[in-house]
Amino acid sequence: MALQSRTTKALHRSKVRKIHAGWLLFTAALLLTLLGVEAISTTRPDTAARQFALGIAGIAAAFSIAFVPQKRYRQASWWLYAIGLFFLVFLLLPFVPDSIVHPRNGARRWINTGFIDMQPSELMKIAFVFAMASHLRFRSHYRKFNGLILALFVAIPPMFLILIEPDLGTAMLFLPALISMVVAAGAKYRHLLIIGLLSIIAAGSMYPILKPHQKDRIQALIAQVQGDDRFEQTIGYQGARAMTLIGAGQVTGVGKAEAGELLRANHLPEEHNDMIFAVIVLRWGFVGSLLVWGLYLLFALGGLIAAVGCKDPFPRLVAVGLTTMVISQMIINSAMTLGLAPITGLTLPFVSAGGSSLVIAWLMAGILFGIAMRRDPAMTREGFQFSEEGIQ
Repeated sequence: MALQSRTTKALHRSKVRKIHAGWLLFTAALLLTLLGVEAISTTRPDTAARQFALGIAGIAAAFSIAFVPQKRYRQASWWLYAIGLFFLVFLLLPFVPDSIVHPRNGARRWINTGFIDMQPSELMKIAFVFAMASHLRFRSHYRKFNGLILALFVAIPPMFLILIEPDLGTAMLFLPALISMVVAAGAKYRHLLIIGLLSIIAAGSMYPILKPHQKDRIQALIAQVQGDDRFEQTIGYQGARAMTLIGAGQVTGVGKAEAGELLRANHLPEEHNDMIFAVIVLRWGFVGSLLVWGLYLLFALGGLIAAVGCKDPFPRLVAVGLTTMVISQMIINSAMTLGLAPITGLTLPFVSAGGSSLVIAWLMAGILFGIAMRRDPAMTREGFQFSEEGIQ
């Protein structure tokens, strides 16, 4: 009897692989972090040293979370989602002391914990993916329209709260993650079309609640596309400076010393943070941009291979959602730096200077590493092969 019990447990226990796709995304994340440290050091060596230390902390956190059993993620998913919403609401409470929530440039995004400024929207990205993966495990949720509508309404509350901080860039990341997870779950095509249209309507309906400066940035982008330069010295200044410096990098870049002089002469705002991609292209040219995009492609490859290797629907959807979050953020940041999207203050994952943003990016990498590292138990059923009753 004891032997039978041990055999049964073994059939339900996942095995750890030494060689797996997680090493691809780990390598990409590590190189991106080191590249970010070097780029930040162009103008801010002290900040670069802090970024390096935070990167080490992030890597340690990543390997710690990689060994957490995946069922713990599923069990905690809705609790994490609720906690994330609580902190997003807490940010917006007017009676919270400035010593705890100190607005920066009119934005209430950070909670001072004493040793690091925590950005709840970063934590919410992981919590949202966990909650959505937990929801979409059930056939009645991904194969029926009502279940997909509920999924859309899971995305709207964090998007709305983050948007009014205001943080348009982060709020934009939830829809690509939602759509990719619904597609990966195997939703019906007609339902996907309706959800896509509803997502566009939901995004458009949020325009009236944008802050005046956010609307101005959209207008500045439109004017720029039309060849109108009247905003270049006002709301479009940051974007215009970034594009000028990117052009100066040409094919192979100008080197560290000259890049530092050009950055100081052009007064590029947030060159260590939102505009770090402009610094990379200035220093290493078009070659540098290809290197950055290539590393993100490697990261995406590792994440998607990890997803494909899962029969269990929950980790598969988590892998798809987190990978989409990282890649969507990279695309938006690159686009706004190149003048193809309005500037939203969105950072470049693993590269831009930041505390919670860097650590959370590494936590995402750690979760993906853990998914790739584990081989499904022998008794795991094929992903999304459910009975009509709809329970895995």
